[in-house]
Amino acid sequence: MHIPLFPLGNPLFPDGIMHLQIFEVRYLDMVKKSIANETPFGVVPLLSGREVRTPESGEVLASAGTLARIDEWAAPMAGLMQLRCSGTQRFRLTSTEQGKFGLWMGEAELIEPEEIVATLPGSLMPTVNALGKLIADMQQRGVPVSQMPIGTPYRLDEAGWVANRWCELLPLPVPESQALLLEPDPLVRLQKVQDFMNERGLLS
Repeated sequence: MHIPLFPLGNPLFPDGIMHLQIFEVRYLDMVKKSIANETPFGVVPLLSGREVRTPESGEVLASAGTLARIDEWAAPMAGLMQLRCSGTQRFRLTSTEQGKFGLWMGEAELIEPEEIVATLPGSLMPTVNALGKLIADMQQRGVPVSQMPIGTPYRLDEAGWVANRWCELLPLPVPESQALLLEPDPLVRLQKVQDFMNERGLLS
């Protein structure tokens, strides 16, 4: 699968929501083609470099990412597009190349969707409950659903869904985020997320 790539500091996981403001020429063209052809692009974590291209910055991409589907878009002014995207399927990159205008393209191998694990052990409930509280707090503050960083439906009974949302919200180091993206067992992924949160006192 040959796909355009969008390197970002923040990860995107399956079923995740991402709000983007596009103003670089290389990405404006990519997004317009994606909308016209109803095709996804790949969101890949940046191991080094900057999201906005500069003459001296070199971008090093992670070797895995998630396909992003454009759900909503707007062009409030010339040279600016606002997107609401959702993550669909994970992939591994087998090769990448950067075009003369700076757009990265990659050969990607899709990763099969993981099995849904809907039976959660009690030991992992602190992480589940913390996410439920975060969602409830945003709802009580009146944050519109369209602006929330977590999309509906809220599947708090699924280990993979809960783990993925925390992977998007937490300040995880990029190598750790990529390892979690590639972790095939959702219960193991959720346990690693809980360990990270416990180490930083985020569940006390």
